[in-house]
Amino acid sequence: MNLRTWLLVFAVALLGLQARAASPGVGVVVLHGKGGAPTKHVAELAAALEQHGYLVRNLDMPWSARREYDSAVRVAEDEVEAALADMRSQGARRVFVAGHSQGGLFALYFGGRHPVDGIVAIAPGGDVAGPTVRSKLAGAVQQARELLANGQGQAPVRLNDYEGAKGLYPVTVSPVVYLSWFEPDGAMNETLAVRSVPPATPVLFIAPTRDYPGLLRVKQTLFEQLAKHPLTKLYEPDASHLAAPSASILEIEAWIDAAAQ
Repeated sequence: MNLRTWLLVFAVALLGLQARAASPGVGVVVLHGKGGAPTKHVAELAAALEQHGYLVRNLDMPWSARREYDSAVRVAEDEVEAALADMRSQGARRVFVAGHSQGGLFALYFGGRHPVDGIVAIAPGGDVAGPTVRSKLAGAVQQARELLANGQGQAPVRLNDYEGAKGLYPVTVSPVVYLSWFEPDGAMNETLAVRSVPPATPVLFIAPTRDYPGLLRVKQTLFEQLAKHPLTKLYEPDASHLAAPSASILEIEAWIDAAAQ
């Protein structure tokens, strides 16, 4: 191949890459885990998805360490919907939500209530109806209910959150917002979230082999409760809970590519 031909091939390839970057057909909202941040365990995944050619919005959600439940579930839904709308306005014809840990559970919940083209749930956790979390937070939930009933639902107070690796720890949050996240039959009830996903929405359910024991125990049961879709898949990378987003990058890209067809 002479120099002129090589330069022509290179120019055509470069134009193709630029066109792909300028008008991507796929948008992905990335959601971090409980007490996390966009710059932590999902950062490598978000960067890789963007490099792959997708529009990406890596959001700082209300359950982050910085925000500490400053907004109710409804506001979190609005934030994700706004990000999806923004990507649609920039040319995304297919949109996905991809969440890790509590972000994975929220992605399932969100996908059950809003139209998306697919859900990536990476080691979903934070089930408020699970026996451990329910027992650990029973006192705080009851306290929040009583404050709300007494007309004190809007003022921030100290209430407990729980995470398996950290145990109980306090958060400062209004009772009304707290209950939107922690009522056992509410948004973060994982069984209800899984069952709410419509049959037309495929799910990539990622369960790392070295996940927390409690999540490993329920992975198969939860996966089997998803509506049957040809692209719904259980993927089990050899990774820990925190490493699962980075360990799943190639699988996520391939799955989204297929689901976006």
